[in-house]
Formats: sequence, C-alpha cells, structure tokens
Amino acid sequence: MEEHEKKMIAPVIITAILVLYLVIFSMAALIVVPSFWVWIFFGLIPLILAGVMIAVCVQRIKEIRSGEEDDLSQY
Repeated sequence: MEEHEKKMIAPVIITAILVLYLVIFSMAALIVVPSFWVWIFFGLIPLILAGVMIAVCVQRIKEIRSGEEDDLSQY
C-alpha cells in the first residue's frame, strides 16, 4: 500500500461514519416529526451537511494525492 493511500484511510472512514449518521438522523426526523417546517430544520440541514462532508473529503483526497498533506507548514 502506498504512503498516500494510507493517509487517505482516516478521512474516508470518518466521512463515511458521519455521513451515515447524518442520513440516519435525517430519516428519523422525517419519520418522527410531523411538521414540514420542523423537518426542514432537523432533516434537510443534516442532508446538506452530509453533502458538504463528502465535498470536503474529496478535496482532502486531492490534497493528499498532490502532496500537500501539511498545509500549516506554509505559514
């Protein structure tokens, strides 16, 4: 296994766990909450956050592949 592949394991696992949690939370809110406006707050926002998590993970994987693992060393 390459060095870059080892560094990608943690972000992918954490993203998968958090996205799974947010999707389950959103679906539970859809089942439990009868009001549409409350579901917008407790259901739609977690789904949007799950999409943002996936986008951040993709961006992080691109950084790792390009060799920019340590952005703080630039400052």
